[in-house]
Amino acid sequence: MPLSSLPAHGAFAVSLALVQALWARGVRDVVLAPGSRSAPLALVLYQADAAGDLRLHVRVDERSAGFLALGLATGSRRPVAVVTTSGTAVGNLLPAVMEAHHTGRQVVVISADRPERLRGTGANQTTFQTGIFGRFAPVVDLAPDAPLGSVAAAADEACCRVGPSQINVQLDADLMPPDPDPTTWWTRTNVAPAELSRPERATSRTNIAPAELLRLDPGPRTVIVAGDDAGPAARILAEAANWPLLAEPTSGARIGKQAIRTYRLLLGTALREEIERVIVIGHPTLSRPVMGLITDPAPDVISVRDRTGTATDPGRIATIVDDVPTVDAPPATQSSVHKTPGWFDRWRAADDALSGQIDEYLARRPESPLTIASVVAEAVTAHTTLVVGSSNVVRDLDLMATPWPPHEHRFVVGNRGLAGIDGTVSTAVGIALGRGGASRTIAYLGDLTFLHDTNGLLIGPDEPRPDVTFVVLNDDGGAIFAGLEQGAPAYAPAFERVFGTPHHTDLAALCLAHGIAHERVTQPERLAAALETQPSGIRLIEVLVSRAERRAEADHLRDLAQSLWLRGDPGPATALEHRPRS
Repeated sequence: MPLSSLPAHGAFAVSLALVQALWARGVRDVVLAPGSRSAPLALVLYQADAAGDLRLHVRVDERSAGFLALGLATGSRRPVAVVTTSGTAVGNLLPAVMEAHHTGRQVVVISADRPERLRGTGANQTTFQTGIFGRFAPVVDLAPDAPLGSVAAAADEACCRVGPSQINVQLDADLMPPDPDPTTWWTRTNVAPAELSRPERATSRTNIAPAELLRLDPGPRTVIVAGDDAGPAARILAEAANWPLLAEPTSGARIGKQAIRTYRLLLGTALREEIERVIVIGHPTLSRPVMGLITDPAPDVISVRDRTGTATDPGRIATIVDDVPTVDAPPATQSSVHKTPGWFDRWRAADDALSGQIDEYLARRPESPLTIASVVAEAVTAHTTLVVGSSNVVRDLDLMATPWPPHEHRFVVGNRGLAGIDGTVSTAVGIALGRGGASRTIAYLGDLTFLHDTNGLLIGPDEPRPDVTFVVLNDDGGAIFAGLEQGAPAYAPAFERVFGTPHHTDLAALCLAHGIAHERVTQPERLAAALETQPSGIRLIEVLVSRAERRAEADHLRDLAQSLWLRGDPGPATALEHRPRS
């Protein structure tokens, strides 16, 4: 049914026109949290799903629905719509919208609303929801008699921009379709689906470096910091210039020979003082040593804008560039620029030596959470998707994941825009559903991250359900705080209650309630064996560990790095010889 053949206005006509416009702009997944005011949208979506034109995902919890849409957008790299009724339902989407804003994911909020005349009157389930997301998402408020051209324009704008948008739809009078026959509730628009082009990058700051700064002299001792979503450009630049690559697991760049596994610890050694230039690509968030490096005014810091237009520069000292720089001409060998041994060679030797020391130490500690992270990393074979939760698990992976071989299409991702623990189960389900070409999907979460979004497992019998394995590192609480200031012995009397937050939850019983397969393991060998099997549907592997030794273990690893530097061993020691800045 073309837009022009619909009635001029009316709740159902506007709803059909909006879904048609979203479809024409490339939306293929829509998440619905049902309600009364959104009824015409729900019926249109039901029939569009039945016709095979859209894939509908129904959820009862709006917060989980928002993160499911975020995951679908991340996995499919398409715009995804999430539909709610009016009132508090819309407000529950705020955490997912904030994350989408900071990561540039295309989440389109369709919020059904009462007509404007009822706002401020005390009418049921009516509030001021237009623009509720503030700076995080622009809004279009469609009146009940909005021209259908305005409806299409709102959808077009939302699907063409970077980040989330809100289309607030005032629906008035009769909400039901004029004909109860479901086959009349949906038809494709005769407008051809738009070519899905990459949205233009947003811009937010003006201190852009001149074009000549995009070509760099390869001489200064340079490291590349690849944060979340840095992409392959970080690796390509590191290889071209033969520079150390300090790549977080979700960077998309922890690949190949330039990536330094133990960079976080090596930044606590004398190598750190020799760095003359830092190039920041993506959004680094995982460690204080990296934050200290990129906020230090001593080295030159160059930061590249991401798709949202933001360049990570918390110290406000960086030169901001729009694109990843290039090097004038890579030297034949690093010894032609620096004294032997070369700059990268010394990082490589230090990383190999320290990695060996850590692995030898952990071989005697199979119960360590770091050992578990190593097992998970090894399970990320070619074409695998790995969704990583916040807090300790991603930091464990950052230390233990040996850089993967290139060109094997792994997708390692997490909600690192704001680094929260909320919505991660729903995000993982969405990513698994959105990235259908993956050979398998693993989600590696801490227990609190998992429990924070158990409603993400509340999936109805008629809903699309992915094949995904959740590996939950269960240390009965919030272990990340043990390594922070509040984890010091002086605060021990208060720590367990207000930071450790033990919960004693029976995850097996919780899985049983949701019809989810559950296995509890305590040995890394059993976890490795379990991860070799492919699940049908959703399953959870619970790995029991202790958090009692977290702080001591972190201190020991820092000591290992320092002792390796000072010991003067043959081979690596000469590579670790401290050289002052030239």
